[in-house]
Amino acid sequence: MNREEIKSILPHREPMLLLDDVINTDGVAVGHYHVRGDEFFLQGHFPGNPIVPGVILCEILAQSACVLLSDSLKEGQLPVYTGLDKVRFRNSVRPGDTIETRCTIKRAKHPFYFAEGTVTVDGTVCVSAEFSFAVTGA
Repeated sequence: MNREEIKSILPHREPMLLLDDVINTDGVAVGHYHVRGDEFFLQGHFPGNPIVPGVILCEILAQSACVLLSDSLKEGQLPVYTGLDKVRFRNSVRPGDTIETRCTIKRAKHPFYFAEGTVTVDGTVCVSAEFSFAVTGA
């Protein structure tokens, strides 16, 4: 899915749409985002030494995982974060890096979904996390 196709699943729009593409391959969401360097979250984090904030990396994970629900979301429904657990920040992400996410749904008890995922850059793990979200609305 490209950015326009992602918008059919997620309500996020610029500047909070943080995926360039994402695919669902056998229950694994693989997404990409290229850090250009002009993003709003880099403006003050940190001057002269910009790194992508951890909370933004976690948001990218969540957005990636939502593609796994694309077939089951009804119109008007919205997946929202309900929790983060076992989050580990291992390496920094900087302008010029291309992030790759890998997310899977570990279990579901509608309307709650429990997932895990990683953020990597050039094969190096930058973030790993378990997280949950609920499908709200409709």
